[in-house]
Amino acid sequence: MKLFKISIAVLGFIALILSCKKDTPQENQVRYDGTPYQMHIGDFPPPAIATDNQLTKQGVQLGRMLFYEKKLSKDGSQSCASCHRQKHAFSDTNQFSIGVDGFPGKRQAMAAFNMAWNNNEFFWDGRAHLLRDQSLKPIEDSLEMAESLPNVIAKLESDQKYKDQFMRAFGSSEITSEKMSLAMEQFMNSITSVDSKYDKFLRGEATLSPSEERGRKLYFTEYNQFFPDSSGADCAHCHSPKNFENNRYMNNGLQEGGAFTDIGREKVTGMANDRGKMKVPSLRNIALTPPYMHDGRFNTLEEVIDHYNNGLKSSPTLDPALQQTMGTGLMLDAQDKADLVAFLKTLTDEIMLTKEEYADPF
Repeated sequence: MKLFKISIAVLGFIALILSCKKDTPQENQVRYDGTPYQMHIGDFPPPAIATDNQLTKQGVQLGRMLFYEKKLSKDGSQSCASCHRQKHAFSDTNQFSIGVDGFPGKRQAMAAFNMAWNNNEFFWDGRAHLLRDQSLKPIEDSLEMAESLPNVIAKLESDQKYKDQFMRAFGSSEITSEKMSLAMEQFMNSITSVDSKYDKFLRGEATLSPSEERGRKLYFTEYNQFFPDSSGADCAHCHSPKNFENNRYMNNGLQEGGAFTDIGREKVTGMANDRGKMKVPSLRNIALTPPYMHDGRFNTLEEVIDHYNNGLKSSPTLDPALQQTMGTGLMLDAQDKADLVAFLKTLTDEIMLTKEEYADPF
C-alpha cells in the first residue's frame, strides 16, 4: 500500500513536470526577432536607409546567407559571392565574370560596399532603381546565374534553415522573391568600408609616407594649365570624399567620337546626352579591384593614370572638366604617377576584407 502511494506521488510529479513543459515555450521555437543591426559607419554621416527596410540582425543574417547561397544559380555552382568576393573588396578580378553556362558578362563586376550611401541607382548604367531591385537581376540573367525566381524559392523552401530564418527576419516562414530582395539589400547595406589607412590618417591614428602625402596633395589639387608647377591631378573632381565618388554618370573619354560600342546610361534614359556615360565608382579599395573601367580594359592603376594624363578621347558627351585637360594633359611625370598610386593604396580597408560579419556563413 505504501509503495502504491509512492508510485501515485511519482506519477503525479511527472505529470506536473510535463504540464509545465507544455505551457513553457520550447527553447528552439523560431520567432520573429526585430533586433536592430548596428552599422559600423566610422566617420561617415548616417546613411539614409529606406524606412520600409531598416536593418535588423536577423534580416542582415538572412541576406548574408542568400548572398553566399549557390542554390540561387541554375546548377548550384555559383552565388552572388562568386563574382563579389570579400578578399577583392566584393568585386571580381576577372575582366568579365563567367556565368553558370560559361558565358562572360558584358561589363566588369562592380564592387559592393558602402551601398548604404548610394542614392543614384545601381549597375554601371543605373538600370536598377533600388538595391533590392539590383539583387534579383543576376539570378535571372542568362549570362550569370540563369535561374528563375520560382525555382529558387522552391529550392529554399525545401531547406528548413531558410524557412526558420525567414521567420526570424520577417515574422513568417513564407519565402518570396520580395523578401529575398529585402534581405539581400539589408546585407549589402551592412557592408561598409570606413577603416582604410587614409581614414586612420584623418583620425590622427596613422601617418602617411612622403610618397603617399605627395600623392594625396596631387589627388586633391586642381588642374591648372597656366601654372604647371602647381597643377594637380584633379582626381577629386569626380572621386571626392567621403566615398571617393560623386553620385553621377560621366563619360570619361574611353571612346572617340559618337559611335560607342556601349552607350551606357543612354540605354536607360533614352537621352542622347547620356551616351557613353557610366556610373562613377568609388575609389576606395581600388588597389584590390582590377581590372578597371566598365569594360575592364586597364589592368593596373598606372594604366588608369596614363589614360587621364594623356590618353583621353574626345566625344560630344565627354565631361567638360576632362575636355579642358586635353590640350596639355595633366602634366604628370613618373614620380607624380608613383605618388598617386601610393596614395590610392592608402584607401584599402584591411578590416573589411577579413570581417567575419561579411564572410561566408556556411
